[in-house]
Order: sequence, then C-alpha cells, then structure tokens
Amino acid sequence: MTNAPRLQRLDQELFELTAKRAIRSPRRRQNYNFHQPEDAVQRFLNVLQPGTYVRPHLHQRDRPGAGFECFLVLQGSVGLLLFDASGQMIQHERLSASGPLHGIEVVENQLHSLVALEPDSVIFELKQGPYIPSSDKDFLAGYPMEGTTESVIQERKWRDLFI
Repeated sequence: MTNAPRLQRLDQELFELTAKRAIRSPRRRQNYNFHQPEDAVQRFLNVLQPGTYVRPHLHQRDRPGAGFECFLVLQGSVGLLLFDASGQMIQHERLSASGPLHGIEVVENQLHSLVALEPDSVIFELKQGPYIPSSDKDFLAGYPMEGTTESVIQERKWRDLFI
C-alpha cells in the first residue's frame, strides 16, 4: 500500500462545478475553500457571475500588514474597484486570465470591491486567517446592502465602467 500525496487540484472540472453553484446562488458567486476556517492562511477559489454585488469593504487584522488580500484571475475577467474613506472611487483595474494584468494584491485598510466582467470568472484569493465572519470585513458606509434593488443598480454602473 502506497501513501499517495493528498493534492487539491485546481482544474477545469472544479471551475465548472463551482461555476454551476454560482449560477444557482442568489449572490451569483460561490467560494471553493481549500482552507479550514481556523487556518492561518485563507486560500480559495471565488467564482463570480455578472450581476454579483460585492459591497465595498476592507480587511483589518490584529497584526499590522495582515489585512492584505491577493487576487489572481484563472478564468474570465473581473473589475477591481478601489475607494477612499469618503466612498469615492479612486481607481479601477481590469484583471483577466488573458492579461495583461492577471492579479493584484490589495493592501491592508484599502477599501475595495469586485465586479464580474465575464460569465464563470474564477479568481484565486489569498488572505490572512483565521476566518471570523463577524469581523472579516468592514463595509463602506453609503453603499447599498447586498440583495437590494439599489445594489443591482450599483453593480451595473460599476460593470459599465469596463465596457
């Protein structure tokens, strides 16, 4: 009996399975976690469909420098939106599996959001853990809550920036 190594495969089959779940999700996105909630490093696929609304937020952690978030697009494309503390968009970037910009690291305390620009867009995310839902994100005031009519309108405006 051999001890075969345990591997987590990031392949097209996994992308398609997670994309199907994202389509069925009311949020129009779906994570596939490689980590456990208590792990020191969170690493996961996030599959986004056009129409998903990611409320602007930032990540704070108890250690300086630990609130970063790294995105790498493996399939499709997404728009990354950066905001200042007053809620003004200060920058937007297209991240795409076909380039020229494939990924980006958002530094701690940087307000940001994502918008799906193509169906079945797959991003690999990496950030500091552990995952504590009640304190993982600090949301930017003045932007609509997820699931509201206003959030649908806001997401469409953001997506239109990339047309």
